Amino acid sequence: MLPRVLLCGRFPGEIEYVQDEFKGMFNGIAEVVDLVLISSPQFGPGGPYEGTIALYRRNTSSEVLGKFDAPLIHALADTSMVRWIAQSGGGYDEIDVQACKERGISVSNTPGANEDATATATLYLMLSCLRHFSMAERSLRSGTWKTPYNAAQTHDVTGRTLGILGLGGIESVPDWCEYVSSVEELCKQADILSLHVPLNQSTAGMIGEKEIRTLRRNSVLLNTSRGRIVDQEAMVRALEDGHLSSVGLDVYPDEPRVDPRLLTFPRCTLLPHIGGESAESWRVRELQALGNLRAFVLGGVGQDIVPELKTGIDNSTTL
Repeated sequence: MLPRVLLCGRFPGEIEYVQDEFKGMFNGIAEVVDLVLISSPQFGPGGPYEGTIALYRRNTSSEVLGKFDAPLIHALADTSMVRWIAQSGGGYDEIDVQACKERGISVSNTPGANEDATATATLYLMLSCLRHFSMAERSLRSGTWKTPYNAAQTHDVTGRTLGILGLGGIESVPDWCEYVSSVEELCKQADILSLHVPLNQSTAGMIGEKEIRTLRRNSVLLNTSRGRIVDQEAMVRALEDGHLSSVGLDVYPDEPRVDPRLLTFPRCTLLPHIGGESAESWRVRELQALGNLRAFVLGGVGQDIVPELKTGIDNSTTL
């Protein structure tokens, strides 16, 4: 009997963009099984997922199984042979990495797979916030042309200082970028603050009241990383009193719920967590995640193991 690899998705055939390549990746080395049982999966003898050694998941898997929190991880370890979880995506905050470490389950992700998509989404958010493009488009579509648009309240990019917190999956920056010594110093200098850090215990809420008020008045805040990196209450207060002129958001603390107060600020640009999604980025993401699975099946160890499991750093968990 071949070992099994389980695709944890909302529907059978979770692989969407690399189906042709996928068909040959596991021939003769593993049986690929779709998750079809909504309730607790049965990995024991005689169960539909007996012999499963690895899982493929994406964030939408939570709609079926919930977050891969400590109870779920311990249940997997107690009732199955699963020793690898391949996350399709760079973010893995929905997986309790510490619990995986304790139970000998490795976790991989797909760093770099959506760099281009996220970068261009961030650029769009910045331009839209500075020039109020989103508001202008809504005005046109509603038949009011550019009545609410006020050019005197918009700004060009030229002459603005962009502060970038974190590098995302990018390993190097141009020579003309300047490193600063602290988040506080970054906020002091920035007209636009763009967030690109993973969500873990050390980054949750790292942009709070103090950091936002350290930004220059009428500054712009961009977030394409994770919603809970920002103190949402502090952000809304700063929008209400004008300290922040606008925010460009692709992520929110309690997705898919969006705080209705954010919808009342017409200058803000809000996206439904699509910044890293394009046909090209999804293709790379699926191939990379499946490649990690295949390497594990063939050799007992895959690639792209998340940093906490490489170095033993204990600072990531489900949040």
